[in-house]
Amino acid sequence: MARIAGVDLPKKKRIEYALTYIYGIGLKTSRDILSAVNISLDKRVQELSEDEVSLISKKIQESYAVEGDLRKKVTMDIKALMDLGSYRGLRHRKGLPVRGQTTKNNARTRKGKRKTVGSASK
Repeated sequence: MARIAGVDLPKKKRIEYALTYIYGIGLKTSRDILSAVNISLDKRVQELSEDEVSLISKKIQESYAVEGDLRKKVTMDIKALMDLGSYRGLRHRKGLPVRGQTTKNNARTRKGKRKTVGSASK
C-alpha cells in the first residue's frame, strides 16, 4: 500500500482515483500531477514503483497544500472571518448557513436538532 502525504492509498484502485483520497486533491488535480510526472492514468497503485511514489509525493509537497496544512489554513481563514466580525464570520459563529440559504424551514444540518420553543404542556 502506497503512503503519500500521510494517507494510505487503496492498492487496487487506479492511481488517478486513489490520489483523490488525499484531502485537497480532486480528480483534476490528480490528473495534473500524474501528467506532470509522466505516469499513466491507467496504472494501479500496487503497480507503482518506489521511484514513482516518491515522484508523486515530491510533486504534491512542492506544488499543493494538502491534508493537515490545508485543514489548518481553512480553519484559520474561518477564524479570521469571525475575528473581523464580517457577516460570514457572524454566521459561522452562530452556527447558521453561511452562503445565503434560507433558514425559515430548513438548515437543520447547520442548526442541529430541532428545539421546540413555546409553552410546556399544562
